[in-house]
Amino acid sequence: MRILLVEDEKKMLDFLRQGLEEQRYAVDVADNGVDGLHWALNFSYDVIVLDIMLPGKDGLAVCRELRNQHLITPVLMLTARDTVDDRVTGLDCGADDYLVKPFAFRELLARIRALSRRDSYQKSTTMTVGDLILDTITHSARRGDRIIDLSTKEYALLEFLMLHRNQVLSRTVIAEHLWSYDYAPDSNVVDVYIRYLRKKIDDDYEEKYIRTIRGTGYQLVDPDPV
Repeated sequence: MRILLVEDEKKMLDFLRQGLEEQRYAVDVADNGVDGLHWALNFSYDVIVLDIMLPGKDGLAVCRELRNQHLITPVLMLTARDTVDDRVTGLDCGADDYLVKPFAFRELLARIRALSRRDSYQKSTTMTVGDLILDTITHSARRGDRIIDLSTKEYALLEFLMLHRNQVLSRTVIAEHLWSYDYAPDSNVVDVYIRYLRKKIDDDYEEKYIRTIRGTGYQLVDPDPV
């Protein structure tokens, strides 16, 4: 999952970025509203975490502009303001959720997970493809009775493939969602991690889930599509 984090307080920005990256998210950051709006309009994100008090353009103006541009990416507002009027204003500008500072980091994670599921068929905290099960809370995976040990990027890759099961995903699309904006287009890192993942979830099984689409990218096939 790829997240845009817009926060001007450096300590908070660094803390949240590190915490989100440790939770297997690809994170792009901006420390002002103008840059945040630019990133949001020009790159694809699963969730935008947006502070209200920002230099250049405040979070309310950024959110309002995103909705005026018909961008439907879920927006989680962060603010120190805790009055009902402030929350109503934020939601009326187009925010999907509202979190008041100070907050527990695990609550931020829970709200991000909820927003990422809101407009998806995936409403449960687990994803299942055939006998492959991924738990998005514990970040654990198993195929049948076998526990699969995944690295941070392997988990993120498997989650993305399962969220887009049966879809053909190009290497660029995969890279944009798993790595930050500075990903090198000529890198073979996607192919490398696909090989790592195949070794863990496919090599020892007759039924293979990951398919290579020659000249395009990869596809995770659901044997029992819903």
